[in-house]
Amino acid sequence: MKTTFRLLFGLTLLGVAVSASGQRAATRTLAGQRCWVVASDQVELAITRTGGHMAPVTFYRNTDSPVAPYYISPWQGDDLPYPVPVLVPLRGDFFCMPFGGNGAPYNGEPHPPHGETAGSDWKLDGVEKVGDVTTLIMKLKTEVRPGEVTKRLSLRDGDNVIYSSHIINGFNGKTSIGHHATLAMPDKEGSFKISHSPIRFGLTNPARFSNPANGEYQQLGIDQKFDSLTAVPSIFKDAPDVDCSRLPQTRGYADLLMIFPKDTAGKPAWLTAVREDEGWMWFSLKDPKVLTGTVFWLENRGRHGLPWFGRNNCVGLEDVTAYFADGLEPSANQNKLSWQGIRTSVEIQDGFKVNYIQGVVKIPSSYRETARVEFGAGSVTFISTTGVQVKAPVRHDFLKKGKL
Repeated sequence: MKTTFRLLFGLTLLGVAVSASGQRAATRTLAGQRCWVVASDQVELAITRTGGHMAPVTFYRNTDSPVAPYYISPWQGDDLPYPVPVLVPLRGDFFCMPFGGNGAPYNGEPHPPHGETAGSDWKLDGVEKVGDVTTLIMKLKTEVRPGEVTKRLSLRDGDNVIYSSHIINGFNGKTSIGHHATLAMPDKEGSFKISHSPIRFGLTNPARFSNPANGEYQQLGIDQKFDSLTAVPSIFKDAPDVDCSRLPQTRGYADLLMIFPKDTAGKPAWLTAVREDEGWMWFSLKDPKVLTGTVFWLENRGRHGLPWFGRNNCVGLEDVTAYFADGLEPSANQNKLSWQGIRTSVEIQDGFKVNYIQGVVKIPSSYRETARVEFGAGSVTFISTTGVQVKAPVRHDFLKKGKL
């Protein structure tokens, strides 16, 4: 059955969203979920109506070797009694507010896991085309704490980049927030090489993340500090440290850890994931004053309850301001991170914005992992440990300005 969508400037058309400028967002069912789809000359982007989960996304879409890096959960199309709303569309990147499990209410507010933004139905507000930039606009009214979130996803011709902005009105008070970017994992261990901005330190989950009593298993230690992803303490006695910069890790485990960037002197903090075997690299850029840490969700068939059933292989590279994935109540109160000067919640006022950048760049066979990143006028240069440089058009000033 075709659906009539409300559109920008009041224009409507069955089955297709059209703005006054004539731009369209196609409506398709992709991997079991109803999606809106827009495209630039380089990127085609789909986002689910339920939860606003962004995938599939195809970069370099008109080339002989397109790249579709994002994860889509393997239970799509299954008729299952999902325990929480966020699991229904689970895929790609989605905005979480409050970020985390939210197992305990905060000031009487019973937020669902990762918030209503990750599991409720969004409304399409339209598509804008201004110059070489196409923007899909969606809105969600929250009910647990009344407010409205406007999601703007922009594609610029010539860029293999997604520029996203979430503008929050209402919802006043403290909250945890985050982008839950999740990449699909190949089966071969170590296929992805992960690099990031210099960090103050990292910390494994402060409590057991995967409980064997629930059919879940982990290999990383509990509440263990580390200085490098290459050497994260194991939960097993006398076992060597685990190299979490090479993913996926050993089959059969599900783990969580966080890293916290050093001061970037006003420049973006960055994260890269290199697929050397396929010749591409995914990257994210953020303002570390808005998103203060990165949660790593390392999942390689380590959960055997519903809906996982031992079949899930992905990595969450989740830029957040939160206390791990524990939710709003521990994030808004004093905790072991806030005691060390790391902010784990934000204070929402009308017009609060979270701007974020994700993209893909093709790399030569001599590129390994990323050693450093340089920011030029309208461009980013990624520099490998081998000295190879790859320059890409990226409007990184979007993180501060929120516009292109």
